[in-house]
Amino acid sequence: MSVLTQEARPRTGPLAWLLVLGIVLAALNLRTAVTSVGPLLDQLAAALGMSSVGTGLLTTLPVLAFATVGAITPTLARRVGEHRLLLLALVTLGTGMLVRVLVDSAPVFLASSAVALSGGAVGNVLIPTLIKRHFPARTGVMTTVYTTSLAVGTMLAAAATVPIEQASGDWHVALGVWAALAAVSAIPWLALLRSEPERGDGRPGGGLRRMARSRLAWAIAVYFGTQSMIAYIMFGWLATILTEGGYTVSQAGVILGVFTALNIPVSLLVPLVAARFRDQRPVVVGLVVAYTAGFLGLWLAPASTAPVWVVLVAAGMGSFPLALTMLAVRTRTPETTASLSAFGQSAGYLIAGAGPLLVGVLREVGGGWTLPYLLIFAVLVAQLFTGLYAGRDRYVEDERRVSLPG
Repeated sequence: MSVLTQEARPRTGPLAWLLVLGIVLAALNLRTAVTSVGPLLDQLAAALGMSSVGTGLLTTLPVLAFATVGAITPTLARRVGEHRLLLLALVTLGTGMLVRVLVDSAPVFLASSAVALSGGAVGNVLIPTLIKRHFPARTGVMTTVYTTSLAVGTMLAAAATVPIEQASGDWHVALGVWAALAAVSAIPWLALLRSEPERGDGRPGGGLRRMARSRLAWAIAVYFGTQSMIAYIMFGWLATILTEGGYTVSQAGVILGVFTALNIPVSLLVPLVAARFRDQRPVVVGLVVAYTAGFLGLWLAPASTAPVWVVLVAAGMGSFPLALTMLAVRTRTPETTASLSAFGQSAGYLIAGAGPLLVGVLREVGGGWTLPYLLIFAVLVAQLFTGLYAGRDRYVEDERRVSLPG
């Protein structure tokens, strides 16, 4: 492996710090509309008279929004401008979260949640593009800033929503707090409107059709999808695995909280290591090894040792920041980063969404955890091979230039 040379001078001065602040605040908000609902799901269903179909739709909305709205984000960015679009996305996110706590109606709650998640979907695709555009020589550092802020926001909304609800006695307040945070995150982007970047030569940088004909883009998409699938499975089923192993509900909750919190140091470390080298394949292998050891332990080792294996699985979750890092280090231009980000995340989230449902079906069919664990190991094999393909030192533009003429 060879250390990357710095090809561009990093941004300095007040504008750079304002951009960093804007990225941090935006990232803190991208998952709050999702993770703030989970801890109160039963209470929301009872208060709103939401059927099981409605709650199922609510838990599926993030995948649908991230896949569909994320796919059209590069087109919107070319028409509106990247800074303006991110500002609109944050306003949309905050508005959706505010509306859903103002009206006690299940259909309104679902519709406004979809609006909020659409804003988050735009941010998912747009922030890697902004990092590539504004910090081309500091991609690893800024991806670390982004993924760590994303992990902090995810954990904060999951951990703080219930205490806020208990202190206020009102779930409307507990969910409305996150709308206020979204409003704060829009402030730097109001100031950054005057620094809207030029669009270069105006070419779209690939587009989804061309990405769909790129083996490297597909490898990144499947890698992103497999790591997201495992994340959804863990967040959806870890507590059940632990309680069936003999842990109390409160003990399982603590372990799940630790698992979520460990994403913060992992998000700090992995992008810095991955972006330092042109070849990310050793990192891919290391993360899959951690995953494999962790899941083998959860499956076969005594239940009393589960916390050890959960820590190893949490280390394997570094595949998420690694996948986001690949979006930037496998492209040469911000426009191509936008196209690859949209394609990789849209296809990836569609793949990931089937994970928790498949685990539930296999658990029911097999009467235990053998089939679900075999599914997880099959997913890890796919993650390993696609990660090895995506981790090599090359660019999407080069592959398209060779195999995708015109």
